[in-house]
Amino acid sequence: MSGSKLANDSSQNAAADPHPGDHALGLTVHSMPSPDQTLAGADRRTFSGRVKMLIVLLVCAAPVVASYFMYYVVRPEGRRNFGELIDPQRSLPNVMAQSLTGDAVNLKALKGQWLLVSVASGACDAACVGHLYLQRQMRESLGKDKDRVDWVWLVDDDRAVDDKLRAPLQGATVLRVEKSQLAMWLQPASGRQLADHLYLVDPMGNWMMRFPAQLDLAGAAKAKRDLERLLRASASWDNAGR
Repeated sequence: MSGSKLANDSSQNAAADPHPGDHALGLTVHSMPSPDQTLAGADRRTFSGRVKMLIVLLVCAAPVVASYFMYYVVRPEGRRNFGELIDPQRSLPNVMAQSLTGDAVNLKALKGQWLLVSVASGACDAACVGHLYLQRQMRESLGKDKDRVDWVWLVDDDRAVDDKLRAPLQGATVLRVEKSQLAMWLQPASGRQLADHLYLVDPMGNWMMRFPAQLDLAGAAKAKRDLERLLRASASWDNAGR
């Protein structure tokens, strides 16, 4: 009978397994990674992280590099700069200056804008007045781009600034800086003085162009064209204001 057969099978299984509730656990033993393998993995992760960081930096810097490449390298045939390009460029120094109201200002705080710079004694002779006038006119004639440019007068001595200049200097940045400190940053052309030129500084704080000495209205128009080309080349990454 089938029932008796099942009973016999159950009895035989019970006899074969005296401890039916106990079973051995199956364990798989894995070898531990060697120190060399651990270090190699860490090196790979470090290298990968550095590569990713480099890629991010390159992406961020690409617009700046491209604009300078277009201006300095890919130039239209026959085009000439009126101003003299400075190579290598010189960064704004970590120098403390003083405003006309006596406030201390670090020159590096001027970064973030294009700077059209003149240098002169506080007495401000006719040549100084002429430069200040040209700086203001060049900036104002830039139209909507004028807010990307600051005009700066660096006073290189302790002479008092004439009160008559206060009104015309509205909108200008006027800072008093020691002549010896300026001489370590800006330089005139051979045989000239610092006060003979206008200087151009880019938003990253690099002095990158010097305009010819004794600039007149015709020369200022040519200098303005240089400035306009630079503003167009940097339009993708440079915004108005610091």
